[in-house]
Amino acid sequence: MKIIIPDIPKEGIDVDIQETITSDGAPFAIHARLKVVKIGSEIMVKGNLKAEVELQCSRCLKKFAGDVSVPVDVVYHPVEELKGEDYHEIESEELDSDFYSGDELDLISLLKEQVALNIPMKPLCNDLCRGLCPNCGADLNESPCSCSMKNIDPRFEELRKLLKERKE
Repeated sequence: MKIIIPDIPKEGIDVDIQETITSDGAPFAIHARLKVVKIGSEIMVKGNLKAEVELQCSRCLKKFAGDVSVPVDVVYHPVEELKGEDYHEIESEELDSDFYSGDELDLISLLKEQVALNIPMKPLCNDLCRGLCPNCGADLNESPCSCSMKNIDPRFEELRKLLKERKE
């Protein structure tokens, strides 16, 4: 959804977006309620975003539907503010800022970015996920495997001997 910047009234625009978006080949459903306000040349976008994304568990590798809920608070500046600067270091107070050029503001790219930034680094299908057996690859959530866990890495054999001596 694109917003024409000169058409934004002084009181702002309330935007309700409910769409399915594809990002990196994976579709996800979003619902966003945003308020777009123009103050001078700056455009402020505030609101909430909820998305249902398909994730892969980092322990058992199963795909599952995960929910992402994010408050959106971004200030857009005209790209002309950067003219003449070859290098611009981002300060900590500028992390919620972005730049626009022309007369259009694309809210879908903002929503894609916010979802991507808020997906967990190591998603889990549930907190009690036991993952996969490191030896045979069996899913430990479904059933225990029959692998012998007594196989010790030969590099730790000397450490095991030390522990036995200490117990005696």
